[in-house]
Amino acid sequence: MIFAANFKTNHTRKSTEYYVQDLNKKLGAKDPEDKVYIFPPATALDNYEGDFTLGVQNAYPAVNGAYTGEIGLEQLDEFDIGTILIGHSERREHLGESQKTVSEKFSFFQEQNFEIIYCIGEPLHIREKGFEAVMQYLLAQFEGIDTGYENLIVAYEPIWAIGTGRSATVEEISSTHRALKKVIDGKPLLYGGSANPSNIKEIISIAGVDGVLVGSASLEVEKFSKMFL
Repeated sequence: MIFAANFKTNHTRKSTEYYVQDLNKKLGAKDPEDKVYIFPPATALDNYEGDFTLGVQNAYPAVNGAYTGEIGLEQLDEFDIGTILIGHSERREHLGESQKTVSEKFSFFQEQNFEIIYCIGEPLHIREKGFEAVMQYLLAQFEGIDTGYENLIVAYEPIWAIGTGRSATVEEISSTHRALKKVIDGKPLLYGGSANPSNIKEIISIAGVDGVLVGSASLEVEKFSKMFL
C-alpha cells in the first residue's frame, strides 16, 4: 500500500523537520512492503532522510529561467527530488491549470523520469449526474497523459470529498476504481478525499485501491501514522 501525505500550504521548514523526526520513529513499525510519501510546501523542502519518499507538490516544466514565483528542475535537483504531484483539483480550480497545462507539465517531468502522482477527480454536480457522467469527466483528464508511463501513480480524488470530512461510499470508490483500473494499464491507483484513521481500514480493503493520498489527516504525525501502522 501507498500512504502519501500532501501538506498543501501547511507546515514550515522547522515544523517539517520535527515532523520528519517523529515520522522516522514510527516508520520502523510499518509493513516493509508499504510505501510512505510526504509532500511539504516548497519552502519546507530539504535533504531529509528516512524510509519515505520526499516529493514536491508542484513545479514549473523547465530546468530554470524567467518564471517568477515558480520552481524548476534545478531547484528540485538540490534536494534529489524525483517525485511530483500533477493535476491536483485545487491547482485546476483555484490556480486555473487547464488540461493543456497539466499535460505539458506531465510530459516534461516524464522526460525527466520523475515518479508522477497524477490526480483526477470530479465535482459534486458531475457525481450527481450518475456514473457515466463521472467516467466521461474523469477520462477527459487523461487527455495528453501517457497512461503507459512506467513511473505513473494515479490518485482518484472526488473533489466533493476533499477536506469536507465526507468520504465517498465503498460502492462509489469501488465502481470508480474498477473502471479506472481498465484505463491506467495496471498502474497503482490511490484514493483521496477525507481519508483518515477512522475510515482507512475500510478504504484500503476495497478492491482496486492501492493506497491513499491524504490531506488534512496527514498534518499531524500521530494521526497520519495511525493510517499505516
